[in-house]
Amino acid sequence: MKLNGHHAFFAAIAAAGLASASSAAILHYQAVLSGAVEAPPNASPGTGFAQVDIDSVLNTMRVQVTFSGLLGNVTACHIHSPTASAGSGTAGVSTTTPTFTGFPSGVTSGSYDHLFDLTLASSWNPAFITANGGTPTLAMTAFLNNLAAGKAYLNVHTSAFPSGEIRGFLEVPAPASLALVGLGGLMGARRRRA
Repeated sequence: MKLNGHHAFFAAIAAAGLASASSAAILHYQAVLSGAVEAPPNASPGTGFAQVDIDSVLNTMRVQVTFSGLLGNVTACHIHSPTASAGSGTAGVSTTTPTFTGFPSGVTSGSYDHLFDLTLASSWNPAFITANGGTPTLAMTAFLNNLAAGKAYLNVHTSAFPSGEIRGFLEVPAPASLALVGLGGLMGARRRRA
């Protein structure tokens, strides 16, 4: 069967979409940070936003954080996991301690962007590696499972709140679910508009 130009165009888009979906490797997680979400909750006016992107092919983790309005100066920031249940509780530190490499310290507002190689022991809390099989690779697997289960949170510790001034549980952002619709959803939407 010969495709006309219009059908060939859509066939090429569909093939590209399938190839792209099969090689997709980036897992996106986000968290809104506040004192109300800390354990125990506090009345800090501080706010923040974190985005953690995991490349499951390159085994990297990009951490981006913005924060402002903290009552104390930053002393540390990292990701804790796993909590006993999704979205609540506390846990030990999973990532590098005492704080993320290069995270702003001694400030009440700032931003951060860093790429971690998850195959390196230096990207992890040594206690987390030990508790999860003894290698960075096994620690990474446990960490990814914790993220997927909603049992990981990022928090910012300060001089005013040594155990954490603001935190948020890392979750898949709602708009990412639109990606699951994929090209088929776009084609359907195009047909409905036509």
